[in-house]
Amino acid sequence: MVCAMGVGAVHAEEKKSFTVAWSIYSGWMPWAYATDKGIIKKWADKYGIEIEVVQMNDYIESINQFTAGKFDACAMTNMDALTIPAAFGVETTGLILGDYSNGNDGLVLKDAKSIADIKGRQVNLVELSVSHYFLARALDMNGMSERDVTVVNTSDADAVSSFMTDDVTAAAVWNPQLGIILDNAEDAIEVFTSKQIPGEIIDMMAANTETLKANPAFGKALVGAWFETLALMQGDSAEAIAARSYMAEQAGTDLAGYDAQLDDTMLFYSPADAYKFASSDELPVVMDKVRQFSFDKGLLGEASPSPDVVGMSFSDGSVLGDNSNIKLHFDASYVKMAADGKL
Repeated sequence: MVCAMGVGAVHAEEKKSFTVAWSIYSGWMPWAYATDKGIIKKWADKYGIEIEVVQMNDYIESINQFTAGKFDACAMTNMDALTIPAAFGVETTGLILGDYSNGNDGLVLKDAKSIADIKGRQVNLVELSVSHYFLARALDMNGMSERDVTVVNTSDADAVSSFMTDDVTAAAVWNPQLGIILDNAEDAIEVFTSKQIPGEIIDMMAANTETLKANPAFGKALVGAWFETLALMQGDSAEAIAARSYMAEQAGTDLAGYDAQLDDTMLFYSPADAYKFASSDELPVVMDKVRQFSFDKGLLGEASPSPDVVGMSFSDGSVLGDNSNIKLHFDASYVKMAADGKL
């Protein structure tokens, strides 16, 4: 089971210095550019604070460290925000719902014609992560269940190297690993993609709720830097191409490869579009599916009596689960400020 060690309470306090973690993924590469090209510093300076942005090689470890209080914010998916920090009692806020996977997650098989050929196979993935959820949805939508396969826990850092061995014939992975596998494993085919479950795998920047409440400038600076970066990476101008080329290099690919990954990412380039998604009626529906899966897997605590044990709040004021134990918030107010030009 994914777990966080040494979780401690993070008390609300005003401060001037903050840390943010992110890991390699197409929808999070703007954080690399914003950091290295001074956009983060520009927005931090505007609010009189300092923000250190750290790239982590291990995605799950970055969330564990956020949960343990080592970072004030961290890039993570909607499901992992629920099952790691929120489930471990760390109140967490989805500050920027930046995109959803629209093909960036894939189920890949060797020597197969369709997803039906997955029966009886071992499937390599990051166990109990969003890839596990993705696999469960793929199986369910095709008349199968996890009883038809055997899950093998594999870190995202080892996804490519393991698939290139003869022993591994199935994997659920995300980009850039997905693209590398499809480009290099001649006998691999993609039998299911996140395009078939649009809006369910959400990639976001999450912040510690108490830290955010005590330091709204931190949230404003992150949101401001994010949308400035997205605005300049769009289109075919020299500046946009240079920005995406830089992101591609940092992701271990070239411009064409990174643009292909972006084609599989429903990235909300404008604050207005991001706000519309974060405040939509569909978000609670998606999170209900996610919490049901998480409960079934024991990810909300093995002694949890029901999926309601961890409360979630949404921008319209609605709540899923225990109203007295809200640990995951979806707060679109900062993105709304960006949309209204009030940052």
